[in-house]
Amino acid sequence: MATRIRLKRIGAKKNPYYRVVVADSRSPRDGRFIEEIGYYQPVANPEVIKINEEKALGWLAKGAQPSDTVRALLKKAGVWQKRHVRNEAEQQTPEG
Repeated sequence: MATRIRLKRIGAKKNPYYRVVVADSRSPRDGRFIEEIGYYQPVANPEVIKINEEKALGWLAKGAQPSDTVRALLKKAGVWQKRHVRNEAEQQTPEG
């Protein structure tokens, strides 16, 4: 099963509010999802980005692919950088 990390739109007309979810790539945008890992409010001033880092890093480690928009949000939240730091640390530790 190919998993994607993407946005699920909720909220009123002209007032979008998104949840960052992990979903099967074949499911529709606002359809069934596996787990909710955060939310994004683009209309708020300043915009609000709240992402559970541990869940996001866990899903990225399992191979979930973020959408372009979610990748940008992960970069703004600092999770994307932590992913690279975490990967480098795992590669440097000797196994044995």
